Amino acid sequence: MSKSYLANHVKELQPSGIRKFFDLASQMENVISLGVGEPDFVTPWNVIEASYHSLEQGYTAYTANAGLFELREEISKYLQDTFSISYNPEDQLLVTVGASQAIDLALRAIVDAGDEVIVVEPCFVSYSPAISLAGGVPVSVSATADNEFKVTPEQIEAAITPRTKAIVLCSPNNPTGAVLSKEELHGIAQVVRKHDLIVLSDEIYAELAYDETATSIASVDGMKERTILISGFSKSFAMTGWRLGYAAGPVAIMQAMTKIHQYTMMCAPTMAQHGALEALRHGNESVREMKTSYRQRRNFVVKALNEMGLSCHLPGGAFYVFPSIKETGYSSEEFAQKLLEEERVAVVPGHVFGESGEGYIRCSYATSIKQLDEAMKRMNRFIKQNSKIQKPTV
Repeated sequence: MSKSYLANHVKELQPSGIRKFFDLASQMENVISLGVGEPDFVTPWNVIEASYHSLEQGYTAYTANAGLFELREEISKYLQDTFSISYNPEDQLLVTVGASQAIDLALRAIVDAGDEVIVVEPCFVSYSPAISLAGGVPVSVSATADNEFKVTPEQIEAAITPRTKAIVLCSPNNPTGAVLSKEELHGIAQVVRKHDLIVLSDEIYAELAYDETATSIASVDGMKERTILISGFSKSFAMTGWRLGYAAGPVAIMQAMTKIHQYTMMCAPTMAQHGALEALRHGNESVREMKTSYRQRRNFVVKALNEMGLSCHLPGGAFYVFPSIKETGYSSEEFAQKLLEEERVAVVPGHVFGESGEGYIRCSYATSIKQLDEAMKRMNRFIKQNSKIQKPTV
């Protein structure tokens, strides 16, 4: 072809840095992957069985665009029981194809060309690209290790301009595991209300908060009407491949998101919706068991990393640790590349989560203790054998 037919804004998008290392690792033998954020648990059997049963009963047609009404009722009940937030399943809830689609729909529904959206980094890799694809301008605010990777109200306010439309928050956070407390969210909410902003709150890891119950910013006074709450079933119920999420928020925004969903996706998979219905009704015990296991793994990995000289704070939630590799003299990319090549351990370089992630790596502990133990031994050996790394003083 004599010319490119690709849209310029798509040509400028960079591939996911997470997938780069996942793909590299998949081509090697004997690799322990601490890269992709996916539970090692199989979806609970009762959820699988419920989806089978729905097929046997002939539920193979489209659902309503917004999702099965019974599922929206259960999501509404869950949000009320968990966060004391009341959402009308008729017009304030939308079932989506994963939380990622919910994020995309929300941004396309609220962002006009040139609108600025504040993104707290380090953060999930899709936020800024999704903002750009919606025609907006991502504005980065860096949460730092000095404050356990928690953003402050002052940082947010300093980034606000007349063009600011919204802010994206994620708590518990991917990749750092940081959990914003109720008091910290109150401070952020004051800034949001003062400047009449919208919050896109990614709460996909809310069930996986270990030391304190996760708080939704939508539960803070005056915030429900200016928050789009995003969540789903991938992480807490080990349903990543089922691709099922949801959004809750003000009626006008949910209607706008549903219109876009209507024309681009029609509805979320019917079989997956029936599985999610069972998960909400009878899946609490499975979530508790997985959460207990993740907490044990978190404690093990943080201790091992600190002992080998990679400074690592104790994350409050999700299933990631974000240790510093600054003392090694390598960039995040170099460290991850050499670790994969020399010891067959796959991690994600921190810079893919934003510039403030440089000097760190993300390790997922959503794998067995046996695998984690071996991965930590390999990393420790890598550090001891590598001349650029300074041994920690005792």
